[in-house]
Formats: sequence, C-alpha cells, structure tokens
Amino acid sequence: MLLASLSGFVTGLSLIVAIGAQNAFVLRQGLRRRHVALVVAVCALSDLLLILAGVAGIGTLVERAPAVLVVVRWAGAAFLVGYGLLAARRAVRGGRLEAAEDRPLSAGAVLAAALAFTWLNPHVYLDTVLLVGSVASAHGDPGRWWFALGAGLASITWFTALGFGARALTPVFRRPGAWRVLDAVIAVVMLALAASLLLSG
Repeated sequence: MLLASLSGFVTGLSLIVAIGAQNAFVLRQGLRRRHVALVVAVCALSDLLLILAGVAGIGTLVERAPAVLVVVRWAGAAFLVGYGLLAARRAVRGGRLEAAEDRPLSAGAVLAAALAFTWLNPHVYLDTVLLVGSVASAHGDPGRWWFALGAGLASITWFTALGFGARALTPVFRRPGAWRVLDAVIAVVMLALAASLLLSG
C-alpha cells in the first residue's frame, strides 16, 4: 500500500510539475494574493476527480471517443490564445505587485478561469486520466486506489505550495520589470501550447 501510494505521488508530481498554462495561472494568482485558496482548491480537486476517473477506467471511454478530445483541443487552443494575448498586453504595459490589474478579477471570473485552464486542456485527459489510469492498473486491487491517493496528494501538495508559496517571491515582483518578464513568459507559454494543440491535430 505504501509503495503504491509513493509511486502514485512521484508519478503525479512528474506530470504536474512543469511550466504550463495551469501552473502559470496559479503562480500569478499567488503573487497577486487574489482568491488563492479558491484557485488551489479548484485545481487540486479537479486533478483528484480526473485521477479517480482514470483509475476507475474512464480513460478507456475517452480513448474510444476521439471526437471529444478534438472539441476540447480546439476550445482549449482558443482559450489559450486569448489568455496569451492578454498576458502579452500586460507585458507591454507593465505593472507592479502593489498595482492591481485595471479591473481585478472577481471570484466568479477566477473560478471560471481556473476551471477552463484545467478542463479545457486535452493533455490533462491524456496524462491524468489515461496515463495515471494505466499505470495505476498495474498495481491491481486495492493497490490502484492507493496509487490514486498518492497521485491526488501530489496534486494537493503542489498546488498548495505553488499558490501560497508564491508569496516568498513578493520582493522580486515589487519591480515592474519582473512582472513584464513573467507576463512575457506566460504569453509565450500560452501561445506555444495553443500552437502545439492545433498542430497535434
């Protein structure tokens, strides 16, 4: 049981600890200290649901319905392009930690963005549902559920550390130039991910 949980934890971290749209959004909200608990909860719980779905065998259904992934891929690409362009505009205009965006996002808008970054990302279905589900199945019963527990804990640990740990970078991001760099990187990542989604089709 412990070995399966540890394996799930390591697998979960290896999949989630990467520069991506979701992590960039969590980091930015953490730096802004706006609705951080909400973002962390949405991302972690969404990952947990997807992991459980993969372990339960939903991955085979997704595999047999490629049209679902096509729709998600195009919707996700459109969302990433839009967010990438907004980040590029922020990079050009500049900003600082004390200065909020022109119109701060409401809790509802942040919730919608967090859900979009998670559920409109086709890679989350391929990685979290298909990959985690297939690796977990190798542990048999009840080992696969302990594997899922470990993977779920990895997501909770990572998003909590990223969201609330971003405060340690506060001194760095008091400089407008740091925000320009961060937003420029976010813009490049978002647009690159959108391109990769469209080209993968």
